[in-house]
Amino acid sequence: MEVANRVFGGKWKPGILFRLVERSYRFGELKRDMPWISERVLIRQLKELVEDGIVHREDHRQVPPRVVYSITEHGRTLAPLLKSMADWGDLHFEATTRCTS
Repeated sequence: MEVANRVFGGKWKPGILFRLVERSYRFGELKRDMPWISERVLIRQLKELVEDGIVHREDHRQVPPRVVYSITEHGRTLAPLLKSMADWGDLHFEATTRCTS
């Protein structure tokens, strides 16, 4: 659990990975899709995921800068876990919404 939590745990990594399982994202797209994350934190989280081999970073070296992030094959093994987490979140939201209504 400690290794898994270090690699993809935390506040924002699961959400980043959940999106990247679906498709590749340019940095700006991720930033727009997750406006609650500061740019600095998003950069740091992506850098850590790249270093851990979960996410691939492709720099197209052009002006304006174009950097594309995608999930690696190793990272794709997290897809069932991320889906389960999302499903549980939906159930929890529904249950707590009914309780407060």
